[in-house]
Amino acid sequence: MNLSRIGIIADLCWQEINNRRKNLELGEYVIMPNHIHGILKLNDINSNNDDNGETGENVAYTRHALYLSESESETKTVTEPTKSPGQKRFRNPGKNTISSIIGSYKSAVTKHAHRFGFDFAWQSRFHDHIIRNQGEYQRIEKYITENPSKWLDDRFYA
Repeated sequence: MNLSRIGIIADLCWQEINNRRKNLELGEYVIMPNHIHGILKLNDINSNNDDNGETGENVAYTRHALYLSESESETKTVTEPTKSPGQKRFRNPGKNTISSIIGSYKSAVTKHAHRFGFDFAWQSRFHDHIIRNQGEYQRIEKYITENPSKWLDDRFYA
């Protein structure tokens, strides 16, 4: 895939995710002319280590689009009052969620694109999927790597 100038920004910001999130590892990804496919491996920072010292891992596949400013990447300690289960249901899920990671990424790409004078905007949503086993992981990884070869058949190809 030959990247446009905005595609280069999107690629650099995607790679920056790994440098800004300690609990995250990037899997296969591809920047397409009008979208992105990527695998994010989230290490469960809230779980206890097992006997081997390893933490649990959750893998998610996302289509679309992380860059965090230094202030966003700093850990903040906040004491939260005790809430009922109903109140907790609607609370902010925090910065270690797929939504916050993708939101930060999309914000960074948009900010840098506008800084360079490009007219650019993301669609408002993204698609994500939890990868539950190795077979599914391999199928999605293959889909991502083969996606550029199918671009000419894409309904959005212009």
